[in-house]
Amino acid sequence: MEITDSRVQDTFELLLHEWRSELDHRLTHLLESDKPPVLYEPIRYVLVGGGKRIRPVLLLLACQAVGGDISQAWDAAVAVELLHDFTLVHDDIMDNDDTRRGRATVHKEWTSDIAILAGDGIFALAYRVLLRTQSPRIQDVLTVFTDGILAVCEGQALDLEFETRPSVSLDDYMEMIGKKTARLMQVSTRVGALVGGGSDVSATALGRFAQHLGLAFQIQDDLLDFMSDEETLGKTYASDIRQKKQTYLMVHALSSSNQNAAQRLRALISAETSGSKVDEVVELFEESGSIQAARQAISEQVAAAKECLSVITQSREKDFLLQLLSYISKRNS
Repeated sequence: MEITDSRVQDTFELLLHEWRSELDHRLTHLLESDKPPVLYEPIRYVLVGGGKRIRPVLLLLACQAVGGDISQAWDAAVAVELLHDFTLVHDDIMDNDDTRRGRATVHKEWTSDIAILAGDGIFALAYRVLLRTQSPRIQDVLTVFTDGILAVCEGQALDLEFETRPSVSLDDYMEMIGKKTARLMQVSTRVGALVGGGSDVSATALGRFAQHLGLAFQIQDDLLDFMSDEETLGKTYASDIRQKKQTYLMVHALSSSNQNAAQRLRALISAETSGSKVDEVVELFEESGSIQAARQAISEQVAAAKECLSVITQSREKDFLLQLLSYISKRNS
């Protein structure tokens, strides 16, 4: 019997809820010690803080898509979520963000020194959990995981460099988010395919799928920075604008606006950006066509991600990957 799109979506949402619950349970019960509390209290604070769990879900879906058994993939799934959490803790310090997932960031709840230590501890936990994975390709898994970490660091370094660079092109920006955001999603699907016993062709295709998905995710995140309210978003409203971050919209607006509008935008972001100035920046994004350009870029990345799945045999698991792609491109938080 043919399964309708609505039934696929309903089944996927149930699976998503089930997997998130299992991931939350595993993360909550991960720590084997609580001493010294200066290390483990902030780590536990992060682990019970919730999240969308997109990366571990991607890993599990990729494992299933190549015919693998997800019971062999849970440790790897937890590991990629821990790696993501590590990057968030350190990223929040660098950006001096006040909130994350609707709560105070670790460095605000404690101190920056403690947050750095907690992030390092989470990083170590990620490797400890990953090494529990039983797979004949564990060496390949570790290589993909480790190379991915270095790429994320390169992306973060580029993001930091952009803050003082006179001009940033859209190509520069896409390279940065390809490393900082999309690479960890690529790691997730490639590791899932390897643990699931998939071929190199399948692992590569799933990695490319996730890379495009990650690019769409980040551009969507750039939009949500000022198009979603703080309560829904779970972090400071317009934090990217206030911190003068080089987002897709900022880069596009500076390169596409007329000379007067570009000068006005530079003047706004060169001063302290708050309140009405944030609204002015958003107006310039609208006037320059940057909001529409961002939406178009998301659509293009979604289409490219779908094309990458053409080598994956049609199955319920492939449908679920497409459902996740749709979910991410339409999210509001």
